[in-house]
Amino acid sequence: MGLTYKDAGVDIDAADKTVDKMKKHIASTKNEFVLADIGSFGGLFELSKEFKNPVMVASSDGVGTKLKLAYESGIHNTVGQDLVNHCVNDILVQGAKPLFFLDYFGTSKLEPNVGEQIVEGFSKACRENGVALIGGETAELPGLYKPKEYDLAGFVVGAVEKDRIITGETIEQGDVVIGISSNGLHTNGYSLVYKVFEKAGFKFEDKIPELGCTLREELMKVHASYLKPMQELMKRDIVKGMAHITGGGLVDNIPRILPKKCDVEIEKGTWPILPIFKLIQEKGEVPEDDMYRTFNMGIGFVVITYAAEADDVLKDLQSMGVFAHKIGEVKQGSGKSKVILK
Repeated sequence: MGLTYKDAGVDIDAADKTVDKMKKHIASTKNEFVLADIGSFGGLFELSKEFKNPVMVASSDGVGTKLKLAYESGIHNTVGQDLVNHCVNDILVQGAKPLFFLDYFGTSKLEPNVGEQIVEGFSKACRENGVALIGGETAELPGLYKPKEYDLAGFVVGAVEKDRIITGETIEQGDVVIGISSNGLHTNGYSLVYKVFEKAGFKFEDKIPELGCTLREELMKVHASYLKPMQELMKRDIVKGMAHITGGGLVDNIPRILPKKCDVEIEKGTWPILPIFKLIQEKGEVPEDDMYRTFNMGIGFVVITYAAEADDVLKDLQSMGVFAHKIGEVKQGSGKSKVILK
């Protein structure tokens, strides 16, 4: 008998079963602007009439080595949430409203229950952010991925009125930097984290008194979305710039929105450093400079506003249950934007 595709490691029946399990989760994100059913070659999305002169804003990302925790724990319904929230935050920086999301899921061998959990996570975060999950790719690639492992990528598309794009170009000396708290590592620095705790002899299931939970529970906390509080703030013309604090930390991400004439001074100690970061630095003897360029250090998102508006911004955020702090100030720069940690 000749070889079949299944003999080569690709099971079309398993793929069909996986997609069937995903459908109910995907359908839960559908709204009136989605025009194509699940299974179409392309997703169709009608732009809302609320936009008069829209500019499309798009971003893509992955989860990185945080996926290792999902492989080892068998918990697969959080990494999809990480990915959606990360992508949404990225386009939020420019003032965009997220509209729809697409995903890529590649693995060595499709396991329908795993695929369903992943899409369950995508769908949960899409619903929470008001985003439609309109398509994606599920690929079985034997020999490319290790057994039981997979990779994820996400793609978000949003829109912003052309005259409401937030670029940071109006930022100037004297403006105030407000940091909004993260709930942990989000999706950055995990390669270093694994090495630190392996060297320290920690196991993922160890209960860590400083954290109040197991190490795995801490490291698998879902990357926060800042969409809803920022949408409220953006209703007023007080947001001059925003930054999503991902890989590179405060040091590398804030300069991405600064005019060349501006620097930012961040004052350490103006916000609480979460216990997980203290534990990583202590157990790994990680230099402080490396900590601030690898991790968010407890600040997941930054807003730059007028000095006269800073207190009101803090009050507004606190009224929404968001922990925020004045963490710095914009200074006159020397032609190359940078962040100075004091």
